Amino acid sequence: MPSNHFDDEGRAWMIDVSDKERTLRSAEAETSVQLGPELLARVTARTVGKGDVLGVARLAGIGAVKRTPELIPLAHPLSLQHAAVEFVTDTREGSVRVLCRVRAHERTGVEMEAMVGASVAALAIYDMCKGEDKGITIGPTRLLWKEGGKSGTYRREGDG
Repeated sequence: MPSNHFDDEGRAWMIDVSDKERTLRSAEAETSVQLGPELLARVTARTVGKGDVLGVARLAGIGAVKRTPELIPLAHPLSLQHAAVEFVTDTREGSVRVLCRVRAHERTGVEMEAMVGASVAALAIYDMCKGEDKGITIGPTRLLWKEGGKSGTYRREGDG
């Protein structure tokens, strides 16, 4: 069987991982939301009209991690053991760094779950703040690191 998402005739299919051993898989992804210093100050003070922006975004990101196979057509449903979303604010730049970490004892990696979680958390921030400023930008979204599986450990260069 091919080890990619296409059969011999070029049709998309889900990779068969049934013969692989379950191992601990971990990943962390990030994205950035540029709000501007004034709006970020209101977000951190929880004075934006829609309420606790970061609290809602955290829940949106964790929920998205669990729904990744519904959003990414060839992603495997996984039994996740951990999902977390954290925010690092930069008051000078007026930005929020969104970090999503995921862990599972599985046969396939959790990189997509981490990237979906970070992305949806950022979109929730946008949604809750768009009434204040429609010029908010999001990105880039990227995998910072992953551990486990046949390919081992990956760390994005320059990211500690």
